[in-house]
Amino acid sequence: MIKACVIGWPISQSRSPLIHGYWLRKYGIDGSYTRQPVEPAELAAFIAGLASSGYAGCNVTIPHKEAVFEMVARADDTTQRIGAVNTVYVRDRKIFGTNTDGEGFLNNLRSAAPRLTLANGRAVVLGAGGASLAVVNALLEHGVAEVAVANRTADKTEQLRRRFGSRVTAIGWTEASDHLGDCSLLVNTTSLGMKGQPDLTIDLSRLSGTAVVTDIVYTPLRTKLLADAAARGNQVVEGLGMLLHQAVRGFSLWFGVTPRVTEELHDLVARDIDPEFRR
Repeated sequence: MIKACVIGWPISQSRSPLIHGYWLRKYGIDGSYTRQPVEPAELAAFIAGLASSGYAGCNVTIPHKEAVFEMVARADDTTQRIGAVNTVYVRDRKIFGTNTDGEGFLNNLRSAAPRLTLANGRAVVLGAGGASLAVVNALLEHGVAEVAVANRTADKTEQLRRRFGSRVTAIGWTEASDHLGDCSLLVNTTSLGMKGQPDLTIDLSRLSGTAVVTDIVYTPLRTKLLADAAARGNQVVEGLGMLLHQAVRGFSLWFGVTPRVTEELHDLVARDIDPEFRR
């Protein structure tokens, strides 16, 4: 049996076992995918012992992504630029780390908003944390001319600008709405709007009617930001799709099959988040 897991502290909220369990059943693979709570003090030992514990690899979630980056061989340049790992896999007993958040974000956009053109466009990204790093990097890799980043802590925005260079513009948190006029994409990467957190409040009046608005938050399935944008006629892309698409490459690395993100899988996870969900 091939084993994989997701690690974090805490980890009970993770829906990754639901996703990977669905694929294991669908593709008839003799494998398992479980939650493994790992305290920060135990993290290095857990990662070092992955192979001897029989794991093909693991997903990494809060608060371990940056710490694991320092513990593994970086699998690619994208991971090196982001400085965080969300997927670990074992090859010949060597432990590699990669980051699939950016491709999950982009593939969700491509699936839900196929007419959106990123090349030579302008995006506004709210937040400068770990998720923002992956999103900004993905946008730059796919030809966005400028990414304006707003964060409540100005130092983090400036660090992100220095990391990625002149195509990233650091803007003040309270100035974000002033920069929406010519953007084709607005992205929330903060936790604002998440269940249990305050709503994200931003004036969308300057936003073009053709702009796409997306939120990486998926609990609730449709945040206030997305509801407000949809009410004024903008196309919106919910965050659940990013969670599903970022899981694809890890499953392929561990279990040897590249799975598909389907409506059936989406609806399975959506109902777990909101039992009243109906397509």
